[in-house]
Amino acid sequence: MFVGEIIYLLLLPCGRMSVERQSKDSVTLSWSSGRHQVRVWHFPFRLEILCEDEVMVTFNSKGKLWFETLQEPPRYTSCVSPGPSSIGSDLCLHGFSHVYGLPEHADDLQLRDTRDGEPYRLYNLDVFAYDVYSRFGLYGSVPLLVAHKPDRTLGLFWLNASETYVNVHYKPLKKPLYLTQDDQTPPAKGVQKQTDVHWLSESGVIDCVVLLGPGPQQLFSQYAQLTGYQALPPLFALGYHQCRWNYNDEADVKAVDAGFDQHDIPYDVIWLDIEHTDGKRYFTWDPEHFPEPAELQHHLQRKKRKLVVISDPHFKFDPGWLLYNEAREGGHFVRDREGQIYLGSCWPGACSYLDFSNPDTRAWYSGCFSLEEYKGSTPSLFLWNDMNEPSVFGGPEQTMPKDAVHHGGWEHRELHNLYGFYQHMATAEGLIARSGGSERPFVLTRSFFAGSQRYGAVWTGDNVATWEYLEISIPMILSLSITGIAFCGADVGGFFRDPEPELLVRWYQAAALQPFFRSHCAIWSKRREPWLFGEEVTAAIRTVIKQRYCLLPFWYTLFHQAHTSGLPPLRPLWVEFPRDESTFSVDNQYMIGGALLACPVIKPGVEEIKVLLPGSDEVWYDVHSAESYKGGRTLSLPVTLDTVPVFQRGGSVVCRSVGSGSCTAEYKELPLNITVALSSQGLADGELYLDDGHSFSYRDRKAFCLLITPTSEMKDPSLTVLGVKNKPSTVVVHLSGEEHLPDNYSSTFKKQSLQSAVTDEAKTGCDKHSGQTISRQDNNTQYKLKE
Repeated sequence: MFVGEIIYLLLLPCGRMSVERQSKDSVTLSWSSGRHQVRVWHFPFRLEILCEDEVMVTFNSKGKLWFETLQEPPRYTSCVSPGPSSIGSDLCLHGFSHVYGLPEHADDLQLRDTRDGEPYRLYNLDVFAYDVYSRFGLYGSVPLLVAHKPDRTLGLFWLNASETYVNVHYKPLKKPLYLTQDDQTPPAKGVQKQTDVHWLSESGVIDCVVLLGPGPQQLFSQYAQLTGYQALPPLFALGYHQCRWNYNDEADVKAVDAGFDQHDIPYDVIWLDIEHTDGKRYFTWDPEHFPEPAELQHHLQRKKRKLVVISDPHFKFDPGWLLYNEAREGGHFVRDREGQIYLGSCWPGACSYLDFSNPDTRAWYSGCFSLEEYKGSTPSLFLWNDMNEPSVFGGPEQTMPKDAVHHGGWEHRELHNLYGFYQHMATAEGLIARSGGSERPFVLTRSFFAGSQRYGAVWTGDNVATWEYLEISIPMILSLSITGIAFCGADVGGFFRDPEPELLVRWYQAAALQPFFRSHCAIWSKRREPWLFGEEVTAAIRTVIKQRYCLLPFWYTLFHQAHTSGLPPLRPLWVEFPRDESTFSVDNQYMIGGALLACPVIKPGVEEIKVLLPGSDEVWYDVHSAESYKGGRTLSLPVTLDTVPVFQRGGSVVCRSVGSGSCTAEYKELPLNITVALSSQGLADGELYLDDGHSFSYRDRKAFCLLITPTSEMKDPSLTVLGVKNKPSTVVVHLSGEEHLPDNYSSTFKKQSLQSAVTDEAKTGCDKHSGQTISRQDNNTQYKLKE
C-alpha cells in the first residue's frame, strides 16, 4: 500500500519534497526549505507531520488503521456490493485540546470527549424535533474536523459518504511518542496536550486530507480549494423570508404580502410548502387553491419580491402522471436489490425516488425547471429541496435501505450522505440553465455534504419553539460556518409548537444577525406573521428586520469574501482572536465578519447579559449608544426586550443603508452610511463590494466594484467616525480638480462620534487614521479631520 493512497497534505505554499534522512525503519521527507517534514515508518505503519521539528499530527498512532478485504459480489444480484468493506484510522493531534466541526449535530461548538457516551455520527437522517446536546446524526454531514490552539489551526477532512462514526478523546501527553534510536529529531517542545480522533466508515476508501493552516483564514481557503467556495447568493436571498406549511391559497399569499406593507416591515420572499401542489406531485399546482401561479408571481415581482416553492426527491407513484412516466422510462429511479424500481413512502403516499447519482438523471431533472416544462413558473420562482436525506416513511431509520441500488450498480450505503447534495446540485443547475446561464440561483436544501456550499443555502431542519432550541441554534450555525456551509440559518421561532412572544422576539433578534433569515412553522402551529402578537412585539420585530436590511451592504460584502477566499461571514470568536484562549469555548456569541460582535439574548426573563469583549489591546463600540469599551474583559450589560447587544470592533469600517424600503431592491437604492470605528492607534480599514445583485456579470464580465473608499457608485454617502476624542475644528474634503469645500457640505457631531453628510458631488473617503488626523487620498478624494 502506498502512502499517497491514504493521506494527503495540503500545503500552501507547496514545493518539491526532498529526502531529509532515511533509516531501515523510516524515511523523512521535507519541503518549504525544511520547515515542514513528513516521517513515515514501515512497520508498524505510521506517519507523522512536523513543522519546525514539532510533531503536529500522527496518522495511525494507535494502530487502528483498518480496512476489510473486498469480495466478489454475489452473481444473483444486480448490484456490485463487495460485501463487508468498513474502513477506519486514528489520528493524533499533538498539542491540541480544542476541536470543532463534524456537522450536523445539535451540540456545543467545541466537540466533546466521546468516552462518556456515543461517538459523533455522520449519517443524514430526517429527525423531527431532534434532541439537543446529542451526537446523533441529523440532516447533513461534513466530515471536516477543525483543531485549534494559539499558534496553529489545522483540519482533518475524511472524504467518505457512507455512514461514519468519529470518536474524540482529549488527554494530556506526558512524553513524546515513537522515539527510536534512528530518530535524530529532538522531542517536541512544550507539548502538554493532545487529541486523539478515530474515524470509522461503513464503506468506501480511506481518503484523508490534512489541512495545515497555519491560521484559521488559511485553513478556510485550503478547504474551499478542495470542496468549492460558497456560492455568491443573489442579494434578495440575504433579505427576510416568510414561510409556513402551508399558506392556504393565492389570496392568502397576497394578504400576507400586503400585511408586510401595511405594518411597514420589509421582506423579500414568501414560501409555499407541499400543499401548493396537485396531490403532492412536484412541478404542479393545486388547481383549486393556486389556479394562476404565474399571475401570483407577477403580483409579487411587481413589488420586486420572489416566490419559493418546495421540490422533494420522491415522485408520487402515478402511472397517469406524465412526469412520473418520463422518469420511469428514462431509468431515473433508484432500484431495489432485485432490480425493480424501489417503492417507498413519503408525503404523496407510495412513491419512487430519483437517482441523482446518475448524471443523466440530474440533467433530466434540471430540465424540469425550464419555463417551458415547469408550467406556471416564472423567472422569479426559486426552489427549496426538502426530505432529501432521503426521507422514507417506515424505512430503516426513516431513510432508504442501504442495499437499494443506484446508477452503476452501487449500493445506497456507499453514497447515502451524498444523496441530498446531488439533488441540490441538479436544482441549482436547473435554475441557472433556465436563465441561459445569466442569473444566479437560490436553492435551500435540508440535506447536505461537503461542497454543498457551491449550490446555495442550508437550514438546521425541524427545530422546536423552545428556548433550548434557540440557544443550540448558535453553535449549530457556527459549526456549519467553519466547515464551509456559510449560507446557513435556523427556522425563526421554531418549526414545531408555538413560541411565546418573548421567545419569538429574541429569536428574530438572533436570526437577523445570521446568514440565512427565514421564519417557518409547521401546519399544526398557529399563524406567526410578525404583526399577530401585539404592537410591542411587532415593533421589536420590525426594528430588527429593518436593521438587517440596513446592514445588507455589509452582509453582501462578507459573502463576496466567502465566495473568493472561503472566509465565512459568521465566525466563532477564536477565528478573529486565535491566540485568546478565553474565546476557544465560547459559542453563545460570535463575530459577523471581522467587524461586528453579536451576543443575542437567548434565555428568558434576562435583565442583564455578560458579553466577552476579546483582546486586551482592542476597543469596542456599542453600535446603538456609540459608547466605547476596552477589550480583554467581560462586560455586564443591562438589557430590555428591545436590546440586541452588538459591538463594532475598533479598526473596522462597516457600511449600512440609510432609510427605509420594502425589500432589498429598494434598500439597494438608498444612500450609504460608512461607520468608521477607530482602533486604539487611531486606525481603521474595511471594504465594500457592489455588483448588480442578481446576475453572473461579476464573474463573466468583471462587472463589480470592490471599494475601500467611497466613489460615484455610492449615492449621497454619510460618514460616522467612532472614537474621535475631541470635536474636530476642521473637516476638509478634497476632490480631484476642486480647490474648495462645496457650499452644500454640512457636518454634525454627537458624543464620541463624528457624523457628516455630503452630496453626490462631494464623495468622501476614509480608511486610514493617524493620531487625530484622518485621511484618505487617491485619484479622486482626500478626507481629513483635524483637532
